[in-house]
Amino acid sequence: MKTLRLILGDQLNHNHSWFQKTDENVIYLMAEMRQETDYVKHHIQKVVAFFLSMRNFASDLKSKNHKVVYFEIDDANNPQHLEALIQQTIEHYSIQKFEYQLPDEYRLDEQLKQICQKLSIPTEVFDTEHFYTTRTELAKFFEEKKLLLMENFYRMMRKKHDILMVGANPVGNQWNFDHDNRKKYKGEVPIPKAKIFPKNVEKVMHQLEKMEVKTFGSIDVEKFNWPTSREECLEQLHYFCHHLLKHFGDYEDAMHTEEKFLFHSRLSFAMNSKMLSPKEVIEQVVHYYHQNEDEITLSQVEGFIRQILGWREYVRGIYWKEMPNYGQMNALENQNKLPDFYWTGKTKMNCMQKGISQSLEEAYAHHIQRLMIIGNFSLLTQIHPDEVDAWYLGVYIDAIEWVEMPNTRGMSQYADGGILATKPYVSSGSYINKMSNYCGSCHYNVKEKLGEKACPFNSLYWNFLDDKKEHFKNNQRMAMMLNLLHKIPAEELFQIKLKAKGIMEGLENI
Repeated sequence: MKTLRLILGDQLNHNHSWFQKTDENVIYLMAEMRQETDYVKHHIQKVVAFFLSMRNFASDLKSKNHKVVYFEIDDANNPQHLEALIQQTIEHYSIQKFEYQLPDEYRLDEQLKQICQKLSIPTEVFDTEHFYTTRTELAKFFEEKKLLLMENFYRMMRKKHDILMVGANPVGNQWNFDHDNRKKYKGEVPIPKAKIFPKNVEKVMHQLEKMEVKTFGSIDVEKFNWPTSREECLEQLHYFCHHLLKHFGDYEDAMHTEEKFLFHSRLSFAMNSKMLSPKEVIEQVVHYYHQNEDEITLSQVEGFIRQILGWREYVRGIYWKEMPNYGQMNALENQNKLPDFYWTGKTKMNCMQKGISQSLEEAYAHHIQRLMIIGNFSLLTQIHPDEVDAWYLGVYIDAIEWVEMPNTRGMSQYADGGILATKPYVSSGSYINKMSNYCGSCHYNVKEKLGEKACPFNSLYWNFLDDKKEHFKNNQRMAMMLNLLHKIPAEELFQIKLKAKGIMEGLENI
């Protein structure tokens, strides 16, 4: 039986059971499609990274004698749409069975189900063999529970997969070292240079220009530096373990004007494209820790593992539990437009200028820049979550909807009304000052609420709490801040709200 197997651009799992043996009757289908470049406007580095990774993956399959049909973006025979691609390939090769792996985006999952219903040949779907959990495992774990607390899920995962455990107890008799992971970086320890993989990408850039694919952001065409092969991804993992892990936890929430990457692994693209599996990443990190316990503390390792075993699997479970309704949620009824400076980085706010400019230059920012700078400002200025969602999905190299949407619409914008986060992640300028050195060289004064030079975050924060107090009146985690809000004298609050109104009406000029 001649079988066609579809491989999507984020299914580059070299260790998948499909590839354990060669079969001359199995054809693997891969394609760079306008359907995928155009459904949202993407950062140029994101498109280039996926295309290069897909091409490297296809070459690797061919080198192992698998039959591969691959369409580059400018191929005259590329139909540029998934349904036409599958139909065309089935007819051309007289295919008798169609197989695919479970997509991680709801959009593609629905599309492939509909395509299969139209096909006149048998179809079969397989797991991607990547995640620790199934799509439905989180929903089953939280059945009949009111709160979907990540910490409870994380502890279950540690026990189930026996990671950093001694019997039924966590190593060190402590599950979570989050309180140890909040240091401000002041140059105490040198930060190793980021591992890069410079390569010339003129060919793919020329193809994208020829096809008039619309992108944004910048790219160094001669020295594109993201890992786009299995070998490079493994090198990145090795580099993280040997050079960055020992200080990762301490400074994972820190931000610094001169340091874009600090001690972060930058493995998210490698994992989200599936060139690396979360299991091998965690296994290598734990192994390296046990070999070097004299110089690496448990808090560094636990902080990293919590992001992958806990948070990454958790947001995926939330996504599949709540879709498709999740993508339309706007619990706080925010309606404002995304300011133009999200596409240019041109603002006098130093933290926003640094966070957005870095995102546009690198297709990357770490989680606190995404959450407590750009996301915080987006929520305080009450921007519509659809606009925030589309920007985050397009700008970051690791942004695939299953991981981006719960982080943005849930964690960052509280648009889901508290399904994922127990409170909105908002702050005044004081948090930013505590965790970074941004405020010292800013046009605005972080200690002022009112006046021309007052930090916009300060008035926006109290204005947000006042505007949304009805939404949070029964939220225990917001009680202290709402109590402080009520203690602000009426005239002062009026002036604060007036200041915030002026900021939101003149967003392009701040």
